[in-house]
Amino acid sequence: MKEDTRWKLLAGIILVTLSLALFTVHYLIFHDAHHVLIYAMGDLAFIPIEVLVVTLIIDQMLASREKQQRMEKLNMVIGTFYSTLGTPLLALLARADPGLSSVRPALAHGAPVSDEAVAKMNACLSSHPCTVRADSMDLEALRTLLVSNDEFLLRIIENPMVFEHESFTDLILAVTHLEEELRARDHLTSLPPTDLAHLQGDMNRVYSHLVPEWVRYMQYLKKHYPFLFSLALRRNPFDPDATVFVEN
Repeated sequence: MKEDTRWKLLAGIILVTLSLALFTVHYLIFHDAHHVLIYAMGDLAFIPIEVLVVTLIIDQMLASREKQQRMEKLNMVIGTFYSTLGTPLLALLARADPGLSSVRPALAHGAPVSDEAVAKMNACLSSHPCTVRADSMDLEALRTLLVSNDEFLLRIIENPMVFEHESFTDLILAVTHLEEELRARDHLTSLPPTDLAHLQGDMNRVYSHLVPEWVRYMQYLKKHYPFLFSLALRRNPFDPDATVFVEN
């Protein structure tokens, strides 16, 4: 039996014994078994209501608050990912996206500033295939970026909170796999067409996860942390003219 279970069992036995002892003392003092039974039945009658209040209301409130706190911490992890690796990786992949020009007007301003902008962005992303051309990609630059951040990726994977966010977990696993594929090759020039197609599939997997996660993260920053949103907007990976300098 686990230590935690033994402790709970012992506490239960002590509490039940204490309750019986107090009822016994009550009887020995007042010699009135009738009132003892009335009190006992009254307490038993309120147990379902107490269970309802404690387990279905208070417990749910505490669980909801705990989940919200975990998501806040997870969003900090996501923010660290985009600040360190996600944004430069997205900028690199976006340059090799042949269809980016069709959705750049919706993405070039960063996070949406109105409900209409949100709808427009979501519509553009849902119809955009988020694919890249491997022959237009600077594979050496991509490998250098990923390999230089392999320890950073490992630390993210070791964070247990990451696995509470399924889509972000899929993104991290896709990025890690792409890094392993690129690292395993001695050279990235004159690759066979079949191998290039394989790498293109891996890059598309990363890109298709990276774009919607970036949009959700930018929306989160704009709502909760406008000062962080300002910098993220000025580092917009979809805007070739983006600059970190505040110009207006």
